[in-house]
Amino acid sequence: MSNNHDHNHDHDHNHDHNHDHNHDHEHITIIDEEGNEELYEILFTFESEDFDKSYVLVYPAGTGEGEEVELSAFSYKESDGGLEGTLSSIDSDEEWEMIEEVLNTFISDEEED
Repeated sequence: MSNNHDHNHDHDHNHDHNHDHNHDHEHITIIDEEGNEELYEILFTFESEDFDKSYVLVYPAGTGEGEEVELSAFSYKESDGGLEGTLSSIDSDEEWEMIEEVLNTFISDEEED
């Protein structure tokens, strides 16, 4: 399976994207514990004032429409110039609960369109 498709499909999602977050599918490479590079697509990013961190939710690149996706979430510190920052795994239950809340809001916003 090749990972070099260029996302030139014409967004035949069944909902309109009229939000202010862009949907040109940014990609991010994450290196797992075994040192394997995995390509992920960014679902969305957000900042939490409570935890004073930025978060990114990602899913494996190349996941087809309608397939079950396994979302992963990381906190990150932005370096100058954007998402080249350092990803950190999320350890606290409080952060996970906050992320799930944001995700649920995001999903319900998407479905309302």
